Amino acid sequence: MADIELYQKKIIECEQEIGKGIIGQREVIRQVMLALLSGGNVLLEGMPGLGKTMLVRTISQVFFLSFKRIQFTPDLMPSDVTGTNIMVKEEGNSSFRFERGPVFANLVLADEINRATPKTQSALLEAMQEHTVTVGNESHRLEEPFFVLATQNPIEQEGTYPLPEAQLDRFMFKILIKFPGREELREIVGLTEGQNVPEIRSLLDGEGLLKVRELIGKIPIAEAVMNYILELVMATHEPNPYIREGASPRAAQCLIRASRARAFMEGRLNVSFEDVQRTAYPVLRHRILLSFDAVSEGITEDTVIRQIIDAKEKGLYA
Repeated sequence: MADIELYQKKIIECEQEIGKGIIGQREVIRQVMLALLSGGNVLLEGMPGLGKTMLVRTISQVFFLSFKRIQFTPDLMPSDVTGTNIMVKEEGNSSFRFERGPVFANLVLADEINRATPKTQSALLEAMQEHTVTVGNESHRLEEPFFVLATQNPIEQEGTYPLPEAQLDRFMFKILIKFPGREELREIVGLTEGQNVPEIRSLLDGEGLLKVRELIGKIPIAEAVMNYILELVMATHEPNPYIREGASPRAAQCLIRASRARAFMEGRLNVSFEDVQRTAYPVLRHRILLSFDAVSEGITEDTVIRQIIDAKEKGLYA
């Protein structure tokens, strides 16, 4: 109990420290923190210039983690991400040595991931799921903790390659970043101009973060809450004019982990129905495929999720 309370305070302090450099995105910071504490990857969708890169840099500073940024472009090759074997000549002998790519870091920012070809996008799949990189006949283990944060622009379509469903499913969360308000924009401009630039402190290291993950994994979930999670996921496979394909089993696993992390950050040692409902949106919005009727009527994934949650509360999916 003493360890849990100590780490709960420390994590909240980390969240507040991250908020010093990222103005007007409290909910985004909270959701990224939940994924970080759950060991999941994040897909960020938002307009350019909203501080996505700064967010990852700030997280790496606060948690004292190594950080690498990969700019995805159509000519990027898989070896540019994972690394490659190079020939080394020493005293007349030749041998191959593995040269690590930028994916070998604790925090990896895959910027504009949908601009790369499917072949290059798939270079991240093994790293995101198994935390290993295989080149030739050798597998290389990534250093823990390992976390991929990818970004994509919601409005540009030319020169992009939409992520396939199998790859989207590797992301624990899909987080939507909204444009800041007027006063928040004023603060952002002030930071850009060098006014009152905050000093970011390192408050926790990678070993401490792994310890927090271990503690969160021990938070119990009541049978009723567990059934609620399963029923929400199963509800995406019920007949629905707005859903073409429902969420995968991985969605239930992510809901469990994210709900535990939220309970931890809220200072509780039990998972509530509200924890599940609040994390259902970033967990499910990229795992359900909308039907033609939904697209033609302007129905979004979040609207469908809200309907499912409301229906469950009324006992329609009990």
